[in-house]
Amino acid sequence: MFAVSAIFHYLGPAMAVLLFVHVNVLGVAWLRIASAAMVFAVWRRPWRLMRRLSWEQFRILVGLGVVLAAMNTTFYLAVARLPLSTVGAIEFLGIIVLAALGARTRRNVLALVLAAGGVFALVDIRFVDEPLGFIFAFVNCALFVLYVILGHRIANTRPAGTHADGDGWSPVDQLGAAMLIAAAVATPIGIGGAAGAFTHPGWLLAGLGIGICSSVIPYLIDQLAMTRLRRSTFALNLSILPATATAIGVVVLGQHPTHQDLAGIALVISAVAIHRQQDQTQQRETM
Repeated sequence: MFAVSAIFHYLGPAMAVLLFVHVNVLGVAWLRIASAAMVFAVWRRPWRLMRRLSWEQFRILVGLGVVLAAMNTTFYLAVARLPLSTVGAIEFLGIIVLAALGARTRRNVLALVLAAGGVFALVDIRFVDEPLGFIFAFVNCALFVLYVILGHRIANTRPAGTHADGDGWSPVDQLGAAMLIAAAVATPIGIGGAAGAFTHPGWLLAGLGIGICSSVIPYLIDQLAMTRLRRSTFALNLSILPATATAIGVVVLGQHPTHQDLAGIALVISAVAIHRQQDQTQQRETM
């Protein structure tokens, strides 16, 4: 799941960087969010679940929708100014904190240290050249942490009056509803920038592809993974994302990594290999 999600997580943004030549950054971000919302709307009809939500569940869903809109927009504003590998590494810095909160064994602490070292090795700090790009990257980092926290909550919460195998309940339905909210939030900001794409079917098709690659496939897989993994384990496994961002940057955008980048990738992959999820018995013994 993580391998597939990681590939699509950055394949879409790489396509988006190529589309920036024709559509401005905010317009591309809107095309991504709106096309993903359209896919979920047609596929899941998520509005059906709204009447089953408690007020607290509805607030979480709205919060996730706002976070998705802001996170996707700031991410594109960052990758328009910085290499994809650098933004991917910064995006993961906050996730290290989430992983640290769940570290209970020496093995997992070692995995956390390796992941942190790998991410810092991948970050090529160039604040003087692109200060605004780094600001957007770090804002996106904070929003990505919120996405993991809120996404994990909806992945393990069911609307009132439904069963886990009942009609209408699924974490994917809640994700679809959040994407509709994200589209509503992003529309006033980005639709103007996307206006030029409406007269070019090829650009619209590219926007649809970006939405499917960036927001439908990886977010869907994230929800499936979140129902199976503790939040800290999910967070640490996301450390594969900076390595994937580097690889996609090479293949699609021609952004070649340095020896330091390659060392960082090796550390990140080692951390993922070393980390182990504790079962409930082990958790009780270590607490």
